[in-house]
Amino acid sequence: MRVSKIAKRYAKALLDVGKEDGNYERYGSELKEFAKICSDNPEFFNILSSPVFSLEERMKILDDVLAKAGFSEVINNFLRILMERKRINRVLEIAEYYSFLLDEFLGIARAKIITAKPIKKKTMEKLIAALEKFTSKKVEAETEIDESIIGGVVVKIGNLILDGSIVAQLEGLKESLKRSGWG
Repeated sequence: MRVSKIAKRYAKALLDVGKEDGNYERYGSELKEFAKICSDNPEFFNILSSPVFSLEERMKILDDVLAKAGFSEVINNFLRILMERKRINRVLEIAEYYSFLLDEFLGIARAKIITAKPIKKKTMEKLIAALEKFTSKKVEAETEIDESIIGGVVVKIGNLILDGSIVAQLEGLKESLKRSGWG
């Protein structure tokens, strides 16, 4: 994940506030919800980010949305600061990095598990237990079906990719045969 220094700085600052008052998870979910509002409504996000409109006009629009959203005062103030400092255009990146920092703080690893067919619940539980042992973190998994891998499993955790798919095994066999002069 490539993240700007600006996004890192604001996400860390918000997490520090959350650690102090114990509301770090609430702030994360509210920030994520606001980022979703922005991504689901590009016109709204463009208006907030646009210097074509005055700061007062954009702040009024933001305040109207915040009044309806019912976020905490900390998040409301955080978003106002982003607006005042011309950083509101980074809110999606800040929310993503905040989520990453929160997972680190809580000892959570997010995994994407890709299989050719749905796997049984017991098998999934065993796989998650093995991943938790491997990462020394609580693993929260998202599954995806991709028939092109033929069989086996591919697991992505952060930058780590564990590829146990049939396709990867066939590629490995092909390379071995080439090196040994058979290919």
